[in-house]
Amino acid sequence: MPLQIYNTLTRRKEFFQPLEPGKVRMYVCGVTVYDYCHLGHARSYIVWDIVRRYLQWQGYAVEYVQNFTDIDDKIIRRSQELGIPWQEVTQQYITAYQEDMGRLNVLPADAYPKATEVIPEIINLIKTLIQQDYAYAAAGDVYYAVERFPSYGKLSGRKLDQMEAGASGRVDEEETRKRHPFDFALWKTAKPGEPEWESPWGMGRPGWHIECSAMVKKLLGDRIDIHTGGEDLVFPHHENEIAQSEAATTKPLANVWMHNGFVKIRGDKMSKSLNNFTTIRSLLETIDPMVIRLFVLQAQYRSPIDFTDEAISAAENGWNTLKEALQASEQFAKLPGWSTAAPDTLNQPFVDRFNQAMDDDFNTPIALSVLFELAKDLRREVNQLVHQGQPDLAIVELQQQWQTLKQLAQTLGLETKAEQDAETTNGLSDAEIETLIQQRQDARKAKNFAEGDRIRNELQTNGITLIDQPGGITRWHRN
Repeated sequence: MPLQIYNTLTRRKEFFQPLEPGKVRMYVCGVTVYDYCHLGHARSYIVWDIVRRYLQWQGYAVEYVQNFTDIDDKIIRRSQELGIPWQEVTQQYITAYQEDMGRLNVLPADAYPKATEVIPEIINLIKTLIQQDYAYAAAGDVYYAVERFPSYGKLSGRKLDQMEAGASGRVDEEETRKRHPFDFALWKTAKPGEPEWESPWGMGRPGWHIECSAMVKKLLGDRIDIHTGGEDLVFPHHENEIAQSEAATTKPLANVWMHNGFVKIRGDKMSKSLNNFTTIRSLLETIDPMVIRLFVLQAQYRSPIDFTDEAISAAENGWNTLKEALQASEQFAKLPGWSTAAPDTLNQPFVDRFNQAMDDDFNTPIALSVLFELAKDLRREVNQLVHQGQPDLAIVELQQQWQTLKQLAQTLGLETKAEQDAETTNGLSDAEIETLIQQRQDARKAKNFAEGDRIRNELQTNGITLIDQPGGITRWHRN
């Protein structure tokens, strides 16, 4: 069955069809860097990492861009609280984000644009919207005129007249400058002492929503395949992004909009006021990163997930099962003829069942059940080896079972520490990587796609991500 993805925009599952055959352009809304990341962030970025990994597993070249919002009211407040420049605040938390995600085995993005790096592009985009009468300047601010965009609300399902009827009666200086209560800021006049940039409307800084529209356009073009984010971003952030981008380009911004569900903490919404705000780094002091990852995988990404002692205990038990099976090669290494090299073929029935689950809108709970079945079979073979001196399966079958588990687990980012360390310390040299890439290109030219896929998988197993570009050029980076 071809891959089906639930599209928030159409509210149904749709067969995935990339804009360009074999290539996926994917944009992920990143964090506002003013604090440490929490469990909700962990869920989001693990989920999108798995989507990316699975697309790569299926042979797509994925161009994966994730932004950092590095100028925002919260950043300015944190800078003032700490008495340090805002640039130091953002760099501190960007570094912390990358450390946290590295421990969770989330692959780095191909690019991490920052809002402050695309100020010229933001200004040009705002100019375009003003010229097309979708935006207007008012006392140094610039606002988007929501009434000018007839399909405003199509992502969230909200109607503008209904939103207006339910709006608060608040009237402040900003409200009096707007033509409509739901018009939103594209450019804000800087207050004294705040970061500011020069613009045709005076010194100021960009609004939140315009940043992503500018970054998508600059790095990925007018249209992309997949745009993702947390459920809380559907409105207003992604709704406003659509209004800005599609008004400026007259093209659909993204073919597929994906949103992950919320994380609750023992039944309650996570919040600082409830004193249940849990950062990733505090969790990782006592919980294995792979347990966190498995906890996230135990629910389908669109469903809410509850962080409880029982859920973490189940994830710990599950990871112990998988880890023992992944480490079984240490036992099997005693057998004559054993090799950890990838076999010519994997166990296809297991691969097919795994793919079938993932093709159904990334149904990771079902995909995991395939891994657990493989893991239990391998643990049984280890027991046979320990107690009987010989496993039931022939060496070739044993290698195939183990490699199947290893590669499917890696597709979900589930790896033992030894595997992750091996990828960084015993990896291929640059020259070896370039040689394999050339061999892959030769195989593809000869229409030997199976060999091309085998080489790509070998490189992926060694922590190398390939990015195929137009003109037959392949870029690569170490994960």
